[in-house]
Formats: sequence, structure tokens, C-alpha cells
Amino acid sequence: MQDLGIRVLFMGNNMARLLGGLWIAVKISLISMLLSVIFGLLFGMFMTLKNPVTKAISRVYLEFVRIMPQLVLLFLVYFGMTKTFGINLSGEVSSVIVFTIWGTAEMGDLVRGALISIPKHQYESGTALGLTQIQIYRYIVIPQTLRRLIPLSINLATRMIKTTSLIVLIGVVEVLKIAQQIIEANRYTVPDSALWIYGTIFFLYFFTCWPISLLAGKLEKRWNG
Repeated sequence: MQDLGIRVLFMGNNMARLLGGLWIAVKISLISMLLSVIFGLLFGMFMTLKNPVTKAISRVYLEFVRIMPQLVLLFLVYFGMTKTFGINLSGEVSSVIVFTIWGTAEMGDLVRGALISIPKHQYESGTALGLTQIQIYRYIVIPQTLRRLIPLSINLATRMIKTTSLIVLIGVVEVLKIAQQIIEANRYTVPDSALWIYGTIFFLYFFTCWPISLLAGKLEKRWNG
């Protein structure tokens, strides 16, 4: 009977190491997403300002982030900044910086879209009722904006979790790096371990992101229904 490579998953603490590596990726995503929400809300409101200067700044930032691959940004921050400015950044910190830059742009555009989707007559109705601008935003604009925003931001979180697979290239010991270490350590005793290791990582990412995607779809259907 063929010696199946699946046994490599149960050798020593290999499975625990893979789960720990996945947690590193998820932790970086969660921190980046939290910062992206905070800065994205501010950036989204900044984008709605009817000023040619703010519009130009917003457009340049958005185009820069969307055109530049995340991997290049990771290399710029981790290798470029450390060498040029003598800044000592770890791979994890560099990853958080890059994903926050990317997430802020994406989140800001979502916030802008949500804000401008509120019909103008709702602002006018609030004013007619004697509400102040703060009250209009608190009771009319923000609740509707959140309904539009939360499902989209959850989808952004899943994209961010999946994109963390790139951080292995700047030396972060996350799930893919650990997978490489396990495969290398067992290349003679379990030569076909790569299939089982990477297949396991596939399912780890799937079962991490799938419930989040389901939640986003459920919220979107519920609030738009």
C-alpha cells in the first residue's frame, strides 16, 4: 500500500504550527482592517468634500493604491524604507502598514459611495424637521450608511485575509512559511507531503473566509430586502 503523505500533518506538532501560522495571517488582517475602518471613514468623508484640491489628492491616492500591486508595496516598505531611511521595521509591522494603506483606500471609496447614495431629499427633510447637521448625520445618514457599508467592509476583510499570503515573501513566519519549513524538513521521509500540506492550507483559508462571506451576503440580503 502506498505511503500517503497525509501522515505528515500528524507528525509532531505540524498541525498546531500550521494553525498558529494561520493565526498570524488573520491577526495581521484584523489589525489592518481595524485601522482601515478608522482611516477609511475619515478618508471617505474627505473624498465627499466639494473641493478640486481634495478631489485631486483623493484621486491620486486611489489610483496609486489600485495600480500598484500589494507585493510591490510590501517590498517598498519592508526593503525600501529600511534601507533608505534606516528604519527598523519587522515583517509584521510592514505588512500592517501596507494593508492599512490599501484598506484605507478601498474603505474610503466604500464610505464615499455609501454617503453619496443617501438621497438629497433626506437631508432636506431632516432640515425641515428642525434637526441640526449633527442630528441629521446621527439619526438619518449614519444608520443608512452603515447598512450599506458593513457587508462591503466584511467582503474587504476576506480579501485582506487571502492577500496576506504575500507576506511570506518578506519573511513573515505565517502559514505558508511554516508549510515550506515542514515540507523541507520531510522532503526525504515524506516526499509527497506538499500536496497534503498545501491542500490543508487551502481548506484552512476556505473555512476562515467562507463564514465571513456568508455573513456579508446574509446582512446584505437582510438589509436590502
